[in-house]
Amino acid sequence: MKKQVLAVVCGLSLLLAAGACKKKEETPPMPQTGMPGQQGVMPAQPGAPMGQPGTPMGEQGVPPGHNVMIPKGQSTVVVPDAVKGRWKAVVLVVTDKKTNKQNEYTVNLNSDFDIPGSKLKVHVGEFLPDFKMNGLQITSSSNEPNNPAVAVNVSDGGNQIFPPAGKKWGWIYTKFPTMHPFEHPNYAIGLKAGVKKG
Repeated sequence: MKKQVLAVVCGLSLLLAAGACKKKEETPPMPQTGMPGQQGVMPAQPGAPMGQPGTPMGEQGVPPGHNVMIPKGQSTVVVPDAVKGRWKAVVLVVTDKKTNKQNEYTVNLNSDFDIPGSKLKVHVGEFLPDFKMNGLQITSSSNEPNNPAVAVNVSDGGNQIFPPAGKKWGWIYTKFPTMHPFEHPNYAIGLKAGVKKG
């Protein structure tokens, strides 16, 4: 009888030990809404130009394991009153991939810019100093340049090449240059900074 009780106790102990050793599966955290630093991306240090210091443009992106979930449908851009009329232009960095030469251009908001020596035309839209995406609404959390982004539409010889067909705006980010980047065989376009009025 003692042997049977001992066998049952040992069996139960083994079952409990086996259950306790099972690796618990971690469910990945739901991404926060609101684009880089918002839409499932880690925030960057304020004031860091074109990614983190010492990181060349194009080498910083979404941290591993952080998926960006973009809702389906047409997004709307809402410029808050605290931001409206406070920015006049952006500084774009255009890199010629063949020569690896970078040039900076200050381009007024809601205007067109032709990239010299190419058929590329960049239509610059709104600048959001603290880009945030909440569902299908794109806005700015504040007027501080915590997460600068600019809406652009790029055409080559009159044909829209960025963003993809069916979308009005593509976004270029200062701190996340590889987040949905403009892709072209000869040129790269980055956002250096916004230019305040006054």
